[in-house]
Amino acid sequence: MPEPQKRLVPALSAPNPQQRLQAGLDIGIRADRRDLDALVRRCAVEPDFFVRDMLTWALTRLPADETVPRLVAALDSSVPQELAQALHTLSKIGDRRGWQAQDPSRIGDRLIAHPDTEVARSAWRCAVALVPADDRDDLADVLVTQLGRGDVETQKSLSRAIVALGEDLVSVLDEKLLSEDDTVRAHAMATREMFADPDAGFAHALDAAKRVVALGSGTRA
Repeated sequence: MPEPQKRLVPALSAPNPQQRLQAGLDIGIRADRRDLDALVRRCAVEPDFFVRDMLTWALTRLPADETVPRLVAALDSSVPQELAQALHTLSKIGDRRGWQAQDPSRIGDRLIAHPDTEVARSAWRCAVALVPADDRDDLADVLVTQLGRGDVETQKSLSRAIVALGEDLVSVLDEKLLSEDDTVRAHAMATREMFADPDAGFAHALDAAKRVVALGSGTRA
């Protein structure tokens, strides 16, 4: 092992997060493909958000021909953080080969509907970043199955992902606007409002949609 690698790779596990952050920065600047596995392994266990972000940056500095297949392989993991970080890094690299990976590793229903919220949100962002134009409709159909999920921040993340696919896909929400589930219906209405006005605040749009749904439910009752 070369001397810089002997020094920097162990520093990724140092007890002090500032030391780990510096090690990630130094490895990124160095941009040596021999550090790839160490970076990916550390992503799976690193507890500090800022250090994880530095690890992602370091990975984007390495050749995509080697980094993308390694990250796609990480999508087979059962560790939520490893999945979320691999998806996040794939979205930052922006290489379409991350989308083309076949089951069980591809960015598809399994990850978009993952029970871990951070994994699911990372999958939504990654899928939208990498999806080829011809697959946008199919992706939109999968994303709308998650409407109504989670807290306001989670719902906003999903709405942004759906809107990012393009205004020509607004009709994908039509069926959900008729849902029997009030939460799903309100989320669909708020998302449709974001299509009409992307700069509108999501929380405000969701509150307005909830009031409309509540009035409608009262009328039905």
